[in-house]
Amino acid sequence: MKLIQHVQYLAYNPGVTPREGGLPGLSVLKNVVSSINLFGIVAVVGALALSALVWAWGHHSGGPQAEASGKKGTVVAAGCALLLGAANGIVAFFSAMGTQIH
Repeated sequence: MKLIQHVQYLAYNPGVTPREGGLPGLSVLKNVVSSINLFGIVAVVGALALSALVWAWGHHSGGPQAEASGKKGTVVAAGCALLLGAANGIVAFFSAMGTQIH
């Protein structure tokens, strides 16, 4: 294969872009994903409350292992809340970055 043909092959644009309305059921899928995200956020609220309770119990009972586990759970729950809340923005950001790759 000649070098020019190889470069042309690599530069080929298939012309595929995301488009709404292409398949039936897109609105249902969006509702399902939104519900899963909401369920995750509610679960994280519970995990955060439980981790904070374990942290406080470990601190006041003199249990360093329970206190460390509570701290770790609190940080993990906060990180999960951050990612769940920012999921749409993160995907939109990287999708926009992906469209700039040629």
